[in-house]
Amino acid sequence: MNIFRAFLALLAGFLTMALPTGIITTILTKQAPQWVAVKDRPRPAYLIANLAYSLVFAIAGGFVTGIVGRENPLHYALILAIVVLLLSGMSAVYQRGKQPVSYQILMIVLTPACVMLGGWLRYKSIIG
Repeated sequence: MNIFRAFLALLAGFLTMALPTGIITTILTKQAPQWVAVKDRPRPAYLIANLAYSLVFAIAGGFVTGIVGRENPLHYALILAIVVLLLSGMSAVYQRGKQPVSYQILMIVLTPACVMLGGWLRYKSIIG
């Protein structure tokens, strides 16, 4: 495993997840603040939408990680999934009381799983 390639794979996968998610969230917050939250409490429809696009980008992130990592897409996707799991846990602690616990648990569990799904999809595309 080339350390530089591993770093690039993880960075590319993470940015594939984080940038579009952050951009969409920022746009929604600025353009439709009443749809996003009321009195600093996120609305259920927004949480569902955020969960949906976050998971789609997590799959894409796992796939991109596998592409850049080349040799073993599942290996790199697993590393990214662990990073995402740790970051999701830290985010849940930081957001305690600001978001429903059920939403936080879904993000902690499903986001790393979707990263792995993306890595698996990349693996399947290689082996046919």
